[in-house]
Amino acid sequence: MQPKNVLACLVILAITVLTRSATAAIDVPSGRYVLENTHAYITFSYSHLGFSTPHISFTEFDVDLQLDTADPANSTLQVTIDADSVESQVDEFNEHLVGERFFDTANHPSITFKSTSIELGATDTATINGDLTIKGITHPVVLATNLNKAGNHPMLKKPVAGFNAQTKVLRSAWDLGYAAPMVGDEVTIYISVELQQAE
Repeated sequence: MQPKNVLACLVILAITVLTRSATAAIDVPSGRYVLENTHAYITFSYSHLGFSTPHISFTEFDVDLQLDTADPANSTLQVTIDADSVESQVDEFNEHLVGERFFDTANHPSITFKSTSIELGATDTATINGDLTIKGITHPVVLATNLNKAGNHPMLKKPVAGFNAQTKVLRSAWDLGYAAPMVGDEVTIYISVELQQAE
């Protein structure tokens, strides 16, 4: 291959990569996507006195994605969590977590996240900026997000998009700081969900 042809191929390849990175094209239709709740996980972890890293989950939540595949940055995301569904695998600790020192679910039954902007990164990645509200307190958080796969689901026979996301927060900012800093103030939140096209 002549040097001129090699250069031309490299330019075309670079344009293709940059275009895909900028548009993050998703192989499903635009529209509303909701949780496929048999494959949906929200967990958080922290340091317990330095001895262990507990992983605690929420078992009841909804995700609502308004997806614009032509321009994914125009998409919007909303998550609503039933705070009372917190699950540590220890009944006594579950009661502790729903009490006044932590989520105080009697007075604050829901946790919400609402996106404010989406910034596209490299292929299949994005930064989702949004407002996280816990116990009536709202602070901005940033979700580092990966598109795992998008396409027609072989069993559901409908469009599905799967995402992983992660962020770190200081729980004390939401009046959840009991026993900090002995029990870690920094909490890592993990999200892995499959979203299906709404009926």
